[in-house]
Amino acid sequence: MNYWEIFKKGIFEMNPIFRLALSLCPALAVTSTVFNALGMGLSVLVVITANNVVVSIVKKFVNPKVRVPVFITIIATIVTLIILILEAYFPAVYRELGLYLELIVVFAIILARAEVFAMKNGVVPSFFDGLGMGAGFALAMLLIGAIRELFGTGVLLGGTSLAIQVFPPTYNGPMIMILAPGAFMVIGLMIGLFNVIGEYQNKQAEAKVKAGQQRAMQRSEAV
Repeated sequence: MNYWEIFKKGIFEMNPIFRLALSLCPALAVTSTVFNALGMGLSVLVVITANNVVVSIVKKFVNPKVRVPVFITIIATIVTLIILILEAYFPAVYRELGLYLELIVVFAIILARAEVFAMKNGVVPSFFDGLGMGAGFALAMLLIGAIRELFGTGVLLGGTSLAIQVFPPTYNGPMIMILAPGAFMVIGLMIGLFNVIGEYQNKQAEAKVKAGQQRAMQRSEAV
């Protein structure tokens, strides 16, 4: 089994936000800044990877009739640990994300990967599937947060010691970019872009297949 293929599917081909359109609530709620988006993205990455691993380990002991409550219990336990760690060691992240961290328990992408992949595969493939999906989610959140914060305020990582002033201090960005409607706009445009790129890649793959078939026919005719 090619672990790289499993991992990279979550980055583009099955990106949770831009391709599967799952767990859009955090993409709307916490991507007004890069700091918040990165914090949520990394938290989900850890949760989905850990959950995949645990589910793949205990799947043989879980009655299929109660698998969903078991999945939710596992996810809730991992999320609780993440919340306690952030509250103890990263209080700034915890204060900014607050209630949204608890909502990770019901993120569709985490439950979906446990049901679709972890229940049917071993620990190592499940780890790379969770890592890829989590990385795709985190990168999508980071991209949305960067676009919204940049065009909304002209600054990246604003409010932190790493703040980068991209546009002049006199820049007065549109307020809509840091509000929920701005998130809808950015996500819609990014989904459209990913669809266009996906269609182009599919056409390229089909063209390669046809070219290979034509070469094979030509060789057979020559023989």
